[in-house]
Amino acid sequence: MQIFSMVLSLLSGVALFLFGMSLMGDGLKSVAGNKLEAFLYKMTNTPLKGVALGTGVTSVIQSSSATTVMVIGFVNSGMMKLKQAIGIIMGANIGTSITGWILCLSYIKGSGGIANILSTATISAVVAVIGTLLRMACKRSVHKNIGNIMLGFSILMTGMQTMSGAVAPLKESATFTEMLTMFSNPLAGILVGILFTAVLQSASATVGVLQALSVTGLLTFASSFPIVLGIGVGAACPVLISAIGANKNGKRTALIYLLNDLFGLILWSVIFYSVNAVVHFGFMDMVMTPVYIAALNTVFRVATVIVLFPFIPKLEKLVCYLVKDSAEELEDEADFDLLEERLINYPALAIGQCHRAMNGMAKKLRKNVNRAMNLLNNYQKDKYDKVQRKEDLIDKYESRLGEYLIQLTKREMNTAQTRQVSLYLHTINDFERIGDHASYIAHMSNEMNDNHTDFSQAAWDELNIVMEAVREEINITCNAFMADDKEAALRVAPLGVVITNMCDELKLHHVERLSEGNCGLEEGTVFNDILNSFGRIAAHCASAMVALLKSGEENSDIHIHDSKIYPSNSVEFRTYFTEYSQKYDLGKNEGHVVSMEPEEVE
Repeated sequence: MQIFSMVLSLLSGVALFLFGMSLMGDGLKSVAGNKLEAFLYKMTNTPLKGVALGTGVTSVIQSSSATTVMVIGFVNSGMMKLKQAIGIIMGANIGTSITGWILCLSYIKGSGGIANILSTATISAVVAVIGTLLRMACKRSVHKNIGNIMLGFSILMTGMQTMSGAVAPLKESATFTEMLTMFSNPLAGILVGILFTAVLQSASATVGVLQALSVTGLLTFASSFPIVLGIGVGAACPVLISAIGANKNGKRTALIYLLNDLFGLILWSVIFYSVNAVVHFGFMDMVMTPVYIAALNTVFRVATVIVLFPFIPKLEKLVCYLVKDSAEELEDEADFDLLEERLINYPALAIGQCHRAMNGMAKKLRKNVNRAMNLLNNYQKDKYDKVQRKEDLIDKYESRLGEYLIQLTKREMNTAQTRQVSLYLHTINDFERIGDHASYIAHMSNEMNDNHTDFSQAAWDELNIVMEAVREEINITCNAFMADDKEAALRVAPLGVVITNMCDELKLHHVERLSEGNCGLEEGTVFNDILNSFGRIAAHCASAMVALLKSGEENSDIHIHDSKIYPSNSVEFRTYFTEYSQKYDLGKNEGHVVSMEPEEVE
């Protein structure tokens, strides 16, 4: 019964410690606002700065895992490069050791006078009272967050005291002494450090438990060193879990965290125990204290970073080798490689590179619009996920191309080049908006699948005819842009008007079905949303083609307005409008229509 009570007390101390650390870290992050994130991705242009910032930020938020998860988000979104992330992760491994030094404060003792004032109990009580007053009496959120920081610190200290009190009787236990002797076996100690940290999901918590055990006076250097080696590898578990939904670079970032500690474990265990086998270190039986534990943890982490720091480029190559890009992903990155910054000083070449990269964007866009519409007739979860991934890629195209073109505007260019850059900026915006609507269509198909929403056969037949028209328009638009085919571009606006008219007519038909009871309100809302997306795709396709048609003109207005998208007074417009009106005449529809396009179609 005494053992059960001791274990329960130890676990309650761990719970208090973890809660206090979380509360303090959240409070610190709230006080800092978005400044920590801004520092992370704006001030990491060199690996050394990355290490320094990673150390500083992790010291503040008290969690290397939280810092790394944040960095994974930046790399995943493309805001930060993998090489920048490596330095921050190395710094995070150093920063997390600061917690051990903070925990040393919980072992301050005193029997009277100033010593008693500085005791842990007094400090924790004063900090807790002040924190509570700030939480209850202050109205400003910043003061409440400071109160959270103080309360978190006090709870953390209380948790440490609870853990220390729980394990104090163990110093009289022969069984416990034998167990600690077992940890002197390097392999056993390393496994304990990995498993215990993986369960707690916090390197700081494991160091705290180790410091609590050290107060028994039975923990030696030989027992604690292998556990400290294993702590870092165990702390990688929550980071690896957080990277499950990330892209390839996000997964590589998580892998860097694991490899950093894994290399440290292998390197120092091999060196230390090999040398010890020859010279037999005399400090192996040295009794560890909380301060010694904190020092050991810090020295191990700093030494690992010092050794690995020169090999950051090699680490980057290693994780890229372990997490390989597919042929399609390599093709995507090849488009971004076209945007070479050194060509900015040569506008003619840079504009040509932009067009080549935009061709890649057009290809991805065309496939994604067709892929999204396929989902309406044949929903597949993996295809839906692919639409969302490719939408993120299209957004990345828009961001990277936009930044590159904006840089070009700051260079000296002739009138034709200035016009071309402006029109390209307009085109990539249209392409990105088309991608958004494709993503929304995919989202609606996902909702329909989840809610078992279905339309009447008549509604499906009409919707599929519109889809065929939208497919033709997006295919003409992208092919015309890639081939700079202005004759084909003239077809897009009249087809867009036909699609818009069809969408309006289909909405009226659906109202009739709704009044006759052949369709429900929910189905009607979904149907209208899909048609609205079709209409917006048609408008943005026409807008992009107006930009293409204007690209060869010298004196015309480069600004494109909705009123100029449909030049309905031209002979070409009337000819093509008549052609497409007849081709997609809803009244001539006979039999069922299913609009599908193989993904392989280029």
